[in-house]
Amino acid sequence: MRLPRVRRPRLSRTRAGRRRLVQTVMAGCALALLPSTWMYVVTGDRLRTTADVPRTEVAVVFGAGLWDGEPSPYLAHRLDAAAKLYRENRIEVVLVTGDNSREDYDEPDAMRAYLTRHGVPDTRIVSDYAGFDTWDSCVRARKIFGVHKAVLISQGFHIRRAVALCQAAGVTSYGIGVDAKHDATWYYGGTRELFAAGKAAADVVLRPDPRFLGPKEPGVTDALASARR
Repeated sequence: MRLPRVRRPRLSRTRAGRRRLVQTVMAGCALALLPSTWMYVVTGDRLRTTADVPRTEVAVVFGAGLWDGEPSPYLAHRLDAAAKLYRENRIEVVLVTGDNSREDYDEPDAMRAYLTRHGVPDTRIVSDYAGFDTWDSCVRARKIFGVHKAVLISQGFHIRRAVALCQAAGVTSYGIGVDAKHDATWYYGGTRELFAAGKAAADVVLRPDPRFLGPKEPGVTDALASARR
């Protein structure tokens, strides 16, 4: 029994057809890179290090996964940077934002426990249990916790997106991209950002509400008040 022949797509044999094909491919590439270009433009002067970031009341640390209930190495590096800033009196309060969508997975509490073990008082840590993605975390920081200005802490491949989204959400932001080993996770994160940039641009344009919004919480205000007693 002879199988039916599958016709292969034929490329245009004319010069004009080939030119149109090349132009279409180039236009598609340009459109795909627009969100990343936008992020680099809007965050160009907002990136700092732990040594030169302006003194700011609040630092925001984004979740980055747990290993057996403890912060992953990537998340631990972020928390180490926050603890360093606190010890050097560069920040007063740390807002930890992450995923607690199920009972057996609690990023914010694991982040809080890590910070307290590294010298940050529990009264200076505020937990956001509904930081399911970067946009949600930024919007909730502004609308729920009343944060107007913050230092954002993440890995280098993510920090530009975090700054761009928080700026769009109304939080004046400086970003610290902590060092990370260039392993498979780092390369995956960098590749993922190419696609995440498109979602970030859509979030800025469409401004969707976070998955959970809810009433305002006084955690950051209370923590700042306790810092001044």
